[in-house]
Amino acid sequence: MATPLRSLSLAKSTPRMNSSLCFSSQFLQSNGLYTRPSTSFRFSLGTGSRSTIRVKASTLQQKDKKVSVEESLSAKTDLKKEGLPGLDPETRPGFVERNVVKVEQSINIFLTETIIQVLDALYRDRHYARFYVLENVARVPYFAFISVLHLYESFGWWRRADYLKVHFAESWNEMHHLLIMEELGGNSFWLDRILAQSMAFVYYFMTVFMYMLSPRMAYHFSECVEKHAYSTYDKFIKSHGDELKNLPPAVTAIKYYMNEDLYLFDEFQTERVPCSRKPKIENLYDVFMNIRDDEAEHCKTMKACQTHGGLQSPHSVYYNSNSGADSDSKS
Repeated sequence: MATPLRSLSLAKSTPRMNSSLCFSSQFLQSNGLYTRPSTSFRFSLGTGSRSTIRVKASTLQQKDKKVSVEESLSAKTDLKKEGLPGLDPETRPGFVERNVVKVEQSINIFLTETIIQVLDALYRDRHYARFYVLENVARVPYFAFISVLHLYESFGWWRRADYLKVHFAESWNEMHHLLIMEELGGNSFWLDRILAQSMAFVYYFMTVFMYMLSPRMAYHFSECVEKHAYSTYDKFIKSHGDELKNLPPAVTAIKYYMNEDLYLFDEFQTERVPCSRKPKIENLYDVFMNIRDDEAEHCKTMKACQTHGGLQSPHSVYYNSNSGADSDSKS
């Protein structure tokens, strides 16, 4: 018998202020990932022409665009035909590297399916407790990535701010997911808390080791976890949608999604133009819809990270593209 959904106190929501640009600051970036930095820094737009960025921006700014995740969430990639995502034919991996990638992905898929089986056995009808455990685990990789990157930075091996900013924004987003599940009572049973914290402890050190061994493998594993999170929330919404629409939203969700300062919320969505996604929170259904869509954006970001040096802060790209457009208009 399914666990009944719990009612919450309805809090007054505050509409999000419109702004053409949440923040316009420029960040230092180095020439590449895991490379010794040069003595002088430069402001970098990244790969691609300004016209390409404008086309991408106009596409992403469509209103009420449905989050599409079928392709970005795929755990397996046809490396034989396409190579790694985002690579030109000249830079596609050779035979050995292709097989290494297949082995890495096979291990990740096996680990993910094992975790799913454990969660299915323990939390078949205890939805909020399952979400609490899942959110405890889902945010751990971003802590691990930042830890390793800070270590590399201390040794002078790595200088690139975008990865640190985006991963912190991802951890901030997942932390609020966790707070929402705690507000819904997902952590009410002491055994669930012990299990979630124990899994997070083991998962952290496993991710640190994996990230130092192969960042590509660590990012793919995180993509697999986020894919499962998206699928879990999607099934829950479809099976309990009518009931959720009649329940008030979590107060934590209102404070997070309806906040006037959504810089960090925009920062982890690397496939979107900043301020293009405006969450709506009117009931508990909207809360879970936004959490589900957040997981889809995490998947896209993790997929982009699997290409060497393929991650850029959306605010940096947006600022530089608009600066270029202003320069062209003046000239």
